[in-house]
Amino acid sequence: MVTTSPQVSGSRLASRFGLNDRVFATPGAKRLVGKIEDGLERVEAGLAHDLRSTDALVDATARYLYEAGGKRVRPMLAMLAAQLGDGATDDVVKAARALELTHLGSLYHDDVMDESDRRRGVASAHAVWGNSIAILTGDVLFSRASVLMAELGPEAMKLQAETFERLVLGQMHETVGAGEGDDPIAFYLQVLSDKTGSLIAASSHAGALFSGADRLYHEPLRAFGEKVGVAFQLMDDVIDLSADPAATGKVPGTDLRAGVPTMPTLLLAEDDAKLKAEIDEGVARIAAGADPEILDASVAALRDHAVTARTRELAESWADEAVAALAPLPRGGVREALTRFAGTLVDRSN
Repeated sequence: MVTTSPQVSGSRLASRFGLNDRVFATPGAKRLVGKIEDGLERVEAGLAHDLRSTDALVDATARYLYEAGGKRVRPMLAMLAAQLGDGATDDVVKAARALELTHLGSLYHDDVMDESDRRRGVASAHAVWGNSIAILTGDVLFSRASVLMAELGPEAMKLQAETFERLVLGQMHETVGAGEGDDPIAFYLQVLSDKTGSLIAASSHAGALFSGADRLYHEPLRAFGEKVGVAFQLMDDVIDLSADPAATGKVPGTDLRAGVPTMPTLLLAEDDAKLKAEIDEGVARIAAGADPEILDASVAALRDHAVTARTRELAESWADEAVAALAPLPRGGVREALTRFAGTLVDRSN
């Protein structure tokens, strides 16, 4: 059932990720809150418009996951990076909308390929309308994102096309898995860089690019976004094992039960062959039709295992590298907020 597009105030947008209390906690960063919230309000209003359609089916499917929620992390980073230039210009807002639509479209596709039953606390789109409609909805969102970027010119289209290619390559490589001779850990980290890091990197870059910020800041912001995206996904691998589905919107171990590689399971192959074999056997049985609950005990064991703690440590390491990439940026509120943002990613509840 589709509801009216949410009208979210700036303060509520900020509270979605604890932005006021955590990211914007320093005096310099606090002075940016109003500007960030204003930009996010404009992005939100634009997204509500972008997702409307005169076609009843498309109107329902395209708005489905948008209305289920989302933290708008990518638009927030674009608005923040833009403060190094002329702020949340119309072009920055438009680029942020396009990149959020791209992210949203990728979720429809991901859930089909991963056979995920839930997303953002609701039934996934393919569970409601079937695989074909979910895939086509993602395609509609990608096309609308491209239209927005086309309005910003060739440089914007190049950014969009290169980012989209990396998203596709990341998903493709995740689907086929590491080949003979590939290091499984390095391979997986590259998948995360492509699938998650590239879009967050594009958002940070777009904020600087379309606000007219000094080009010396573009590469540091892009590098920050990519590294923080990997940290974000590594922490999601930890959170996927959470015992509290209300906190994650998914059944604990959703990715594990579907046979989707995660860092804890990759590390497990080197650390605990017995538990790895139990999980692999359970995944195979689930694929053959067994009840996913057969892996409940294994999920609990992996949650408390040393490899999950090591995954958290890896996330912290990538977040530290993201902060180090910010060194060329001027000291002040933007750099402070980005630094604290990286810290929030590895300080989420597991």
